[in-house]
Formats: sequence, C-alpha cells, structure tokens
Amino acid sequence: MSETVQGREGLLSTAFVGLADTLIDDFDIIDLLDQLVGHGVTLCGADAVGILLVDSRGYLQVVASSDEDVSLMELLQLQADDGPCVECVRTAAPVVAPDLADVGDRWPVLTDAMRTHQLYRSVHAMPLRLRGKAVGAMNLFRRLPGALPEADLALAQALADVATVGILQERAVRRGEVLVEQLQTALNSRVIIEQAKGVLAQRAGLSMNAAFERLRSHSRNRNQRLSEVARQVVEGELELGALEPPGRAG
Repeated sequence: MSETVQGREGLLSTAFVGLADTLIDDFDIIDLLDQLVGHGVTLCGADAVGILLVDSRGYLQVVASSDEDVSLMELLQLQADDGPCVECVRTAAPVVAPDLADVGDRWPVLTDAMRTHQLYRSVHAMPLRLRGKAVGAMNLFRRLPGALPEADLALAQALADVATVGILQERAVRRGEVLVEQLQTALNSRVIIEQAKGVLAQRAGLSMNAAFERLRSHSRNRNQRLSEVARQVVEGELELGALEPPGRAG
C-alpha cells in the first residue's frame, strides 16, 4: 500500500474517531460542525466547506464555514432563495455544479457573484438527510472548475450523514422528527460566535478569519466549548490578551 493511501486512511480513521468522540454525552453541535467543515477540506478535495441548517421557522441558516468567502457565497444563495446549496436541501439530493460559469441561467445570483468576487468556480452540495428529508446541506466549494471524484463525493456524504446523527437524538430519529430546540441552540451559538469574531477583529486589528482561528484555538487548548469562549469575549469576561493564538499549547 502506498504512503499516500496509508496517509489518507490514517486521516479518515482520525476524523471519524474524533467525530464519534464528540457524540458521547453532552456534545456541542457547533464544535461538531466545525470539525466537519475542516474534514471536508482535508479529506474531500475541497478548497472550502460550508454547512446550512433549517431553523425552527423552516428557514435556512449558515451555521459553519471554513472561511468568510464561503459564508458570503452561502448568504447570497439564502438571500436569493436559490442556488445549488438551497436546491440540495429542497430536493434532499446531492446537487453538483462542476463549473458555475456554465449554469448562469440556472443560478444567476451565484454565478454573478462568482464573476464579481473571483471566488469559487465549482460547488458540490450534499444533503444532511433523514428519511427522505433534508435538515441541511454540507457544501464543498472549489476555486477551479471540475467535478470531484465519486470516492470524494461518497466520503462527503458520509460526513454529512455523521452531522445528521449528531443533530438528531435517537428518539427523534424513531419518530422521524427534527430536534427543533437543538437546531435552534446551534443557530444561536453561531450568532454569538459571529459577534465575538467582530469584537476581536475590531479591537485586535485581526481579519475575521484570524479572529475565528484565535477563538477556536483558545477553545481547543482549554477544552472549552467554542460558543462559551465566544460568549465570554462578547460579555467582556475574557480579556482579549488572554486568548491563546493558533498553534500554542494550552
């Protein structure tokens, strides 16, 4: 077996073991989804990954993204109520756009944004599915056009399925119901995290991406929930100088 194959298998094993660990006892959905977008980039050949979830009112919301460019692409689709990621949730089926330049008539808002901002050229959207319905979507973006290999798409769908397991409790799965309260908690946590990123970006002169990395690094090094660290920053309980930078051991 080649070193490349062995390395990929090692990453797969580490990813799924780590995800399984987050599902034990009282886990944080935002932390789980944050891990998923990271694995999507590392394992599935994507340049960036975003996750959408349906909230308690039935509206789609961005709850996790690997960078700010992805958040922009997702938000543009939500505002237009159209695009591959939105369509994926509606149909509960994968939606693949190997080259956004070829689908301008289908999703004009997204393709115009692609040309204007020079961001991503291809999108592969995988549903977070439950008994024929979708509670969200995991979306893989690439800066160059081209379809992802079937093996990468299958792995992305497996990761999306893990996310669904994490979002839905066992009893809700038996009843075929979405855990509205748990989904809303995840969405509320995302609002706090976005606020904390803004506070850090403004006061410490950081980019939004760098601010998020600082929050995430501190939460992981201190074994604290990301949403709790964000709350402390927003409410002034945590001094900005006490936040540990990425790469520093806790």
